Amino acid sequence: MQNREPAALSPPPPLTSLITMQRIIPLTLVLMLTASFAVAQDAVKIQQSIDKAVAYLRTAQSPTGAWSVSPRTGIGPTTIILAGLIDAGVDIDDPMITNGLKLLESSIREDGGIYTPDGFLLNYETSCAVMCFAKANAAIKKKHNKEPYKELLAKADKFLRSQQFTEDMNIGPEDPRYGGIGYNRSTRPDMSNMQFFLDALKATGAEDDDPAIQKALVFVSRCQNLESEHNTMPFIAQNAENLDGGFIYVNQPPLEGAGASEGLRSYGGTTYAGLKSMIYAGLTPEDERVKGALAWISKNYTVKENPGRGAVALYYYYQTMSKTLDVRKLPHVEDADGKKHNWRADLSEHLISVQMPDGFWGNEGSSQYMENDVNLVTGYVLLALALCLPE
Repeated sequence: MQNREPAALSPPPPLTSLITMQRIIPLTLVLMLTASFAVAQDAVKIQQSIDKAVAYLRTAQSPTGAWSVSPRTGIGPTTIILAGLIDAGVDIDDPMITNGLKLLESSIREDGGIYTPDGFLLNYETSCAVMCFAKANAAIKKKHNKEPYKELLAKADKFLRSQQFTEDMNIGPEDPRYGGIGYNRSTRPDMSNMQFFLDALKATGAEDDDPAIQKALVFVSRCQNLESEHNTMPFIAQNAENLDGGFIYVNQPPLEGAGASEGLRSYGGTTYAGLKSMIYAGLTPEDERVKGALAWISKNYTVKENPGRGAVALYYYYQTMSKTLDVRKLPHVEDADGKKHNWRADLSEHLISVQMPDGFWGNEGSSQYMENDVNLVTGYVLLALALCLPE
């Protein structure tokens, strides 16, 4: 057996180093405890706000289980509200939830869609219903170990795929509509229906290389104010001075006039929807399209308005923003001045500050996108606040 030299002992640190460490360690602990306490306080405030909203929605639900069903909105608001309630932690067996789900079940159609008869929002309603039923299915599986909506979701997924503008409709990649989806098969595709469509596909388990998602990426790329091999739409040439990486609503906006029109201007809700859609399609942060969208978001970061639209579709913007940044796993957003923002803290603080005493939120100045419906808006906020809660 060989004799081994004893391991050399490291010399003790200088006394000054020990004193410095003794000072730093307590300070670090204090900072950590302070940060943890602040997070806990924020969580309490968010939960209190959520509880007030839930209490309000109990009073606003109709005996049929619906919120705000009308010929214009159909079951859309009810799907958004139920999804928000489930995300916010309301028990899946709560009568408010079960009654709402029964209403949605009554809207299931033979073609697999979930929508209001004689309406024109077939794809929007079905996409939102799929997200809602997928959340309900997960909650029921966790609590009762069963999945009552599994077959329903598979049929709805098939219906939605049949609504996409692709070769199945004799529409090829050269067509601006290719890969897109509208409110129904006869309406033009747009970025709002697109983001709900992709949310629904992901909710039913679609991977980023799914053919429907990759075809959707073609349409999404053509709605970005960014000239590239992926976007050679005519509006790019007219909008040369405003190719800022943001997104517009449709890729065939009005082209009259020399400058950027309402249809050519990038704005917040659509840009976050575009970024989320690209993430779903598997694009990485190195892709020029993602870089462009993130640069626009950095330059226009705010929780006080929908950038480019002001109060219009403001709460739609909040729920899209929060979902996108959560999917992107981005805890902070760096603004144009290089300042980092904890978007969860910024957004939750603002939303809590504008909540009505009765527990709801509203946007009277935006009836165009149904945001004068306080129930729908409150559903949007629940979806956003649920993502602001610390894990």
